[in-house]
Amino acid sequence: MSKYKSSDYRIYSKFIENLAKKLTKFYYLKLDKPFKVTNKLKGKGYDPVTSADKAFEKFIRKEIKKKFPNHQVIGEEFGHKKTKSDYSWIIDPIDGTRSFVIGNPTWSNLISLNFKGIPILGLANFPMLRKFYFNISDKQAFVFENGKKTRLKVNSKAKMTNVKLSAGFHGELSLNQQKKIPQILKRMQFPCADALSYSHFAEGKLDVVLQCSNKIWDIHPLIPIINAAGGIVSTWKNKNAIDAGNIICSSNKIIHKKFLNILKPVSN
Repeated sequence: MSKYKSSDYRIYSKFIENLAKKLTKFYYLKLDKPFKVTNKLKGKGYDPVTSADKAFEKFIRKEIKKKFPNHQVIGEEFGHKKTKSDYSWIIDPIDGTRSFVIGNPTWSNLISLNFKGIPILGLANFPMLRKFYFNISDKQAFVFENGKKTRLKVNSKAKMTNVKLSAGFHGELSLNQQKKIPQILKRMQFPCADALSYSHFAEGKLDVVLQCSNKIWDIHPLIPIINAAGGIVSTWKNKNAIDAGNIICSSNKIIHKKFLNILKPVSN
């Protein structure tokens, strides 16, 4: 298939919704127990991966293969399964592994479906919070919690005078760099929790989220959810967020433009 049809949203969004429920069941049946932690950086820093990361990704790949055997798959732990399909699935089996390691419930399973490299559907599933975020089209996204779906909509009326900002620099900005953006530091009054911050943004609970060093599996699953909720997402250089890296999402164009200007001293 060389052209994506809007009617295909139904097929894939239903699969994603069912997959979210399966992932939560899988966690409580198989993974809610002691696990092994390995440091990918081996003494040169800390980048943990757990046996649960690998188990989740194997489970997700198996589910995709059963339903869409010809699709490409790109996962954080097991690399790229290449095919000739225009469709590719991007997987972060546990986004927020540090949170997972210490028992913080804010970690998630992130999955996107891309068509010719463009994320069209996304899932952010939070097993311990028993909720998940997903879109069913380019205009509609929902959070599923307590057995019901609630439409996602950003707080488009937010203003600079009362903006709710969540930011995480993940050790990427030095102290000297942070000193160049005092307006950001002054406004960082809300915690940043990986994909949960982007999800809260889509709900209208936050107005701006800033993160550093997102990989494609960190941000691709959130892009279609953010867009469908009415948000704006880009890199700090105002490039397409598909490129990953340092990411900003804002609830309206005015705020987005102002924050991009504030970030200029550290975005070059």
